[in-house]
Amino acid sequence: MAQQQQKLAEVGPERLRLMDEVSITMQVLSISGPGAELLSPGEGPAFAREYNDRLAALIAPHPDRFAGFAHLPSANPEAAADELARTVREHHFWGALISGTIQGQFLDSPQFAPLLARAQELGVPLYLHPGVPPAPVRAVYYENLPNELGQNLSMAGFGWHAETAIHILRLIVSGTLERYPRLKLIIGHMGEMLPVMMARADLTMPPSQTKLPRSISQTLRDQVYITTSGIFTRPPLEAALATFGLDNTLFSVDYPFAPNTAGHQFLANLQMAPADIAKLAYGNADRVLGL
Repeated sequence: MAQQQQKLAEVGPERLRLMDEVSITMQVLSISGPGAELLSPGEGPAFAREYNDRLAALIAPHPDRFAGFAHLPSANPEAAADELARTVREHHFWGALISGTIQGQFLDSPQFAPLLARAQELGVPLYLHPGVPPAPVRAVYYENLPNELGQNLSMAGFGWHAETAIHILRLIVSGTLERYPRLKLIIGHMGEMLPVMMARADLTMPPSQTKLPRSISQTLRDQVYITTSGIFTRPPLEAALATFGLDNTLFSVDYPFAPNTAGHQFLANLQMAPADIAKLAYGNADRVLGL
């Protein structure tokens, strides 16, 4: 863990060296874990502003190699919307990253309307990353397991991915994405299990029940983009390409939680047409992030 913390903090020669070793030209940097959203609505904005200014200062020496996703005071949605706009305008950040639930709420709660509306207006994506499960969820689902496996199961072992999938599905079935039809969302880990559940979701929650004009699968393909981050085996990619489609799939490593070499080897070994590899490796990211 300490070694990962050191790698997270270092944004300079060593990070660039590891990128160059595997021909990674660009990394998008963001905060790892919760922050401003844990503070009160009054305290969060100043924390997020300072963090974003520090991140921008780290990026500034290498603007052709690093870019940023904003950290937002999400417990104060009006301030979060303003901070997103400020970072896009002043620091040229490419969107924002949100980790998990926000004080027990998902983004389909009406209180987050100002943030979703501003992201749509700015044309920048929100990256929905997993977060630490709320205490009641941990207590019921993940406690009383040996060897600290409950913590692993609750996060990278499974729980993180299920939570993010639920987050996306709530945004769809609540009608939130119909209210913001140009809002772009990004999720990692090869689609957080949604590719293998897309047909099942359509079957069990059809438009006749949701009362929405689009099916769940159509909304996913219209507004949600997925990355390969941390998942480097072929079957999940095949499921992602067969459901979300190549144009919605972006290459990502998840450094330092996954090594750059593993991501590079995975990409290099794919038996795909060169034009498709180019889309996956960088073309889709250029388009979605507005490079």
